[in-house]
Amino acid sequence: MGVQHQQASIAQEEMPHRPSQTKGLNQTQSVINSLFSGALSGAVAKTAVAPLDRTKIIFQVSSARFSAKEAYKLIYRTYLKDGFFSLWRGNSATMVRVIPYASIQFCAHEQYKRLLGTHYGFQEKVLPPFPRLVAGALAGTTAAMLTYPLDMVRARMAVTPKEMYSNIVHVFMRISREEGLKTLYRGFAPSILGVMSYAGLSFFTYETLKKVHAEHSGRLQPYSYERFVFGACAGLIGQSSSYPLDVVRRRMQTAGVTGHTYSTILGTIKEIVAEEGVIRGLYKGLSMNWVKGPIAVGISFTTFDLTQILLRKLHQMRHTDQEHR
Repeated sequence: MGVQHQQASIAQEEMPHRPSQTKGLNQTQSVINSLFSGALSGAVAKTAVAPLDRTKIIFQVSSARFSAKEAYKLIYRTYLKDGFFSLWRGNSATMVRVIPYASIQFCAHEQYKRLLGTHYGFQEKVLPPFPRLVAGALAGTTAAMLTYPLDMVRARMAVTPKEMYSNIVHVFMRISREEGLKTLYRGFAPSILGVMSYAGLSFFTYETLKKVHAEHSGRLQPYSYERFVFGACAGLIGQSSSYPLDVVRRRMQTAGVTGHTYSTILGTIKEIVAEEGVIRGLYKGLSMNWVKGPIAVGISFTTFDLTQILLRKLHQMRHTDQEHR
């Protein structure tokens, strides 16, 4: 009974439309909590898989054949040549991008769920399937549109030596001077198409699994490891669906340093398929993504949920303390 009571208590803390919740946690505070939780979840998740992410990008933008053995060799050679922390090269640019990206994405998702729930007459936690999918797609699109140049910079830093770009500001200045400001948005179209599929399916899968879990287990909230598994499944499905567009985006982003002239989505796809084939080209590095993707997304969703619960409990404790004074 004690465990069930505790789980019910946590569940109540997560329902933003409860009258008591509205009094204790207003809309502004809810947005702030979502922004902070999203930022933390993105930073923790991306830092955890940064070496694998950098390796994946290097293979994505080259014509070299991918295999787990070759990926290991690349990581090991990088470690021997440049040291252990070189495996995280470009992670500072990743953090500059992923913190605002994840912050905006998670916060936007909460707001889109609330708006769609109001529109359809449902509470946001139990949205029907299609609005659940739309909320995720809109959240990813919103975040991508606002942070895209940072993703471009991160991709350039990941595939170039330290001598070419010394820091994030240097990347922006050199690209603007040598290639023009519009280069910062090269690959934007495939990025938006990909993120709509990726974010839509990721959020949809995670929310659906939590809903199905609650219906079949009788527990209103999953344990932390269950959240991680749900997030891992969401990452696997979301990233697999959008992976070819991710490859196209990376090729277009790094065209200025790889010697290719990728300019359009269809043109890039045709060139990749002609030179490397469909599977070895458009799906290059996907097996590595099946390792790092689920881990990163699982960590991200779990961190967001647990941070949200912690912040709401702290806010409730402060509110209760003020009432007793």
